[in-house]
Amino acid sequence: MATLIVHTQFSPKEDAVAINNAVKGLGADKKTLINILGHRNAAQRYQIKQAYAEIFQEDLVKRFESELSGDLEKAFYRWMLDPADRDAVLANVAIKKGSSEYHVIVEIACVLSPDELLAVRKAYQVRYKHSLEEDLASHTSGDLRKLLVGLVTSYRYSGEEIDAKLAEKEADILHDAIKDKKYNHDEVIRILSTRSKTQLMATFNRYKDDHGYSINKGLSDAPENDFTKALHATIECIYDHIKYYEKVLRNAMRRIGTDEDALTRVIVTRAEKDLKDIKELYYKENSVSTDGELAKETSGDYEQFLLTLLGKQD
Repeated sequence: MATLIVHTQFSPKEDAVAINNAVKGLGADKKTLINILGHRNAAQRYQIKQAYAEIFQEDLVKRFESELSGDLEKAFYRWMLDPADRDAVLANVAIKKGSSEYHVIVEIACVLSPDELLAVRKAYQVRYKHSLEEDLASHTSGDLRKLLVGLVTSYRYSGEEIDAKLAEKEADILHDAIKDKKYNHDEVIRILSTRSKTQLMATFNRYKDDHGYSINKGLSDAPENDFTKALHATIECIYDHIKYYEKVLRNAMRRIGTDEDALTRVIVTRAEKDLKDIKELYYKENSVSTDGELAKETSGDYEQFLLTLLGKQD
């Protein structure tokens, strides 16, 4: 479930005027921006951007770039982008940063629905004038390239049907490859990048039933490198993306020095989807609320904006 508290009674033109008043003069009225945009869903934000451009002949996102700064500017910028365009930007940033951020590519490829992923690929091509897979291929190599390009180019079947015999067969293929330490086997990459999520869940469950431990536990002895990290992330995102995102939040806030990029990414991308479920798991796993943890690790308007997206009432 979403955490975003949406105000359904709104006027795009009135919001556009109020936002313009908030960014006029010296220093933006960030509280007003948070109060308005922290309660608007993607469709409403799109209408506000359109109204702002019509009334003031200016791109609202670019205005924010000139009026805001730091973590708050980045959070607002990503919040104001259309979801597919936002994921395209996140993918491009991850590619430029390199190996430390390839899990973001995995998130986009494995958590989104097939149609959502296709929309991201189209948005990427419009924004950057070349394809997501082209950029991934030119910035990676070897097994990592095969896995990541395979994940982003796949259009998985999204139905609920399961082939039990296929699950048994492919669970054995995965087990044999892991047992033989052939983590980069072509069949491993093929199975993970092409099968439907429902089919893969059946395969992972069959793996555990037949061998007494999960596939990720089977991978625990694998050497840590870019490929095996991406492999772990792929399985985690497909098997239980709520648990995966809870772990991302925990690592972002409980490390030495808060990882604001990861914190912003999870909250901004999941606030309209399943952030409430992620919050509930976070509390169950850590005995502390996400809101409370975030308030300790962030401050000022950035903190207030993220708390608003987390569903905190004023």
